[in-house]
Amino acid sequence: MAYTTVSIWAFVFSVYFDVSKCYFAIPLKIYSGRYNVSSDHVDLTRRVALTSDGTGLSLASDPTGTVNFLDMVNNLQGDYGRGYYIEMAIGTPGQKVNILVDTGSSNFAVAAAPHPFITHYFDTALSGTYQSSGRTVAVRYTQGNWEGELGTDLVSIPNGPNGNFTINIAAILSSEGFFLPGVNWQGILGLAYPALARPASSVEPFFNSLVQQLGIPDIFSLQMCGAGLSASSTVDPPGGSLIMGGAEPTRYQGSVWYTPIVEEWYFQVEVLKLEVGDQNLELDCREYNMDKAIVDSGTTLLRLPVNVFNAVVEAITRSSLIQDFSSGFWDGSKLACWMKGETPWRFFPKLSIYLRATNTSQSFRITILPKLYIQPITDVDGTLDCFRFGLSSSVNGLVIGATVMEGFYVVFDRAQRRLGFALSSCAVSDGEALSEIAGPFSAADVAANCSGGRLKEPLMWVISYALMAVCAVVLIILLLLLVLPCRRSRSGEITDESSLVRHRIK
Repeated sequence: MAYTTVSIWAFVFSVYFDVSKCYFAIPLKIYSGRYNVSSDHVDLTRRVALTSDGTGLSLASDPTGTVNFLDMVNNLQGDYGRGYYIEMAIGTPGQKVNILVDTGSSNFAVAAAPHPFITHYFDTALSGTYQSSGRTVAVRYTQGNWEGELGTDLVSIPNGPNGNFTINIAAILSSEGFFLPGVNWQGILGLAYPALARPASSVEPFFNSLVQQLGIPDIFSLQMCGAGLSASSTVDPPGGSLIMGGAEPTRYQGSVWYTPIVEEWYFQVEVLKLEVGDQNLELDCREYNMDKAIVDSGTTLLRLPVNVFNAVVEAITRSSLIQDFSSGFWDGSKLACWMKGETPWRFFPKLSIYLRATNTSQSFRITILPKLYIQPITDVDGTLDCFRFGLSSSVNGLVIGATVMEGFYVVFDRAQRRLGFALSSCAVSDGEALSEIAGPFSAADVAANCSGGRLKEPLMWVISYALMAVCAVVLIILLLLLVLPCRRSRSGEITDESSLVRHRIK
């Protein structure tokens, strides 16, 4: 998973206000409180069926059907800092747990043993329907890892599709850096493709099982509503919606813009360019996709390849109205604090990502406003409001995480191998929209294929085996040279200077 939660100490850098500068020492640590905001009052009594919008997208519209899309509205809680989670019941009788929604992994895993940072766990011994497979499984994420055993059991979702489903479950028995203080979830729901499932792609992921057993379309959609909220309140609000089987039109505004899924492992897309304000970064489009570009709800920030990240920071610095920024703000080690009420968003530009459209000669642009990437953390003694930078550098690809996803309703249309973006109905603050979509634009100015930066995983294995075979041949030759008696020839002695020994790997 690519999820990232910051928990480090740092100092606040100075911010220039008129003619004076002030320095504050503030610890950079995600406050472990919860949000307290009122939720939408939505009529959840409408029973709906799946109909098409003409492009194959399943919509919630017919009151005579059997899939309760509106019952799934506001079925998520959480925020960008602690993740978005959904309540499930596992086993017989059902044991209720909160499960993190993660589009960047493929295992359905739940705590099955006590842990100091979680309040409860799924006790396999108390379930009359749990069956262990006897196989062990281990998964490592960008942050944290866990180990456990594979099994199956019945799962139901109170605010999801009706009924019980038999699901592959990884029972987590030990973990490190996975469960963290302040989180209110006890497991993870990997919604990506079987290629990422561990220990093998034969372990059918949760949503694949759901589609097969219920016969619903192979589509889900996600709305994440924690944008712009401070982590200083005490109760989690409804944090968004996971709609399984289609899309709920009341959760977005305008049209859905689609980009092809480049490869079915992560939800990999093709980024054509980035803009900071009206500045095009002017980078080769392959740099944006090195070694992949994915959409991952389990990652907190917008993560960019190192060269791209540096170019973005440089462009923001040039266009920002504040010149004296500490490098610690950009690398995440320092917070920026303003006097209470002095919000910083007017000092920063918009950020735009261009994605290839399903018509591959075109692109469309998704834009986030500063309120989405200059993120409130906590206040200090009631006098300061502090913020962090919602971007970070990455050595393993571009990740469109919660920082961007909170601005959009995202449709994971696996049936037609495409991802859709629409303006989210909850991405509004003080009457101002926090995101924008525009297009179509011509893609004639970029390469026909910008996603060539990653070696396919099977190809990497082939190359690895080939290199091992070459090394084995070299070692055999070296052993023969050492064992066989040295011979003289017209060309002289075989010495270290003329043999393969001098070129050995060091």
